[in-house]
Amino acid sequence: MANIKSQIKRNRQTEKRRVRNLGVRTEMRSRTKKALAAADAGAEDAEATFRAASKAIDRAANKGIIHKNQAARRKSRLAKAMARAES
Repeated sequence: MANIKSQIKRNRQTEKRRVRNLGVRTEMRSRTKKALAAADAGAEDAEATFRAASKAIDRAANKGIIHKNQAARRKSRLAKAMARAES
């Protein structure tokens, strides 16, 4: 455990951010998995789940949780999977 006041505060701040980021990251991953599952199953709401997943990925990138290039890559791969499932 830290003895320095500033480090104790920094640890508190880091923990708050970690918990907050965890929720956004979890939502992004969950929505992506749902979209992929919907595409594989050929569900009629596959397009809606794709939009929701895309939105979650963009939100994570805007908050700085993932890099913008990683967000673009994830969305591209998801779109590719959706297109492959439709054909």
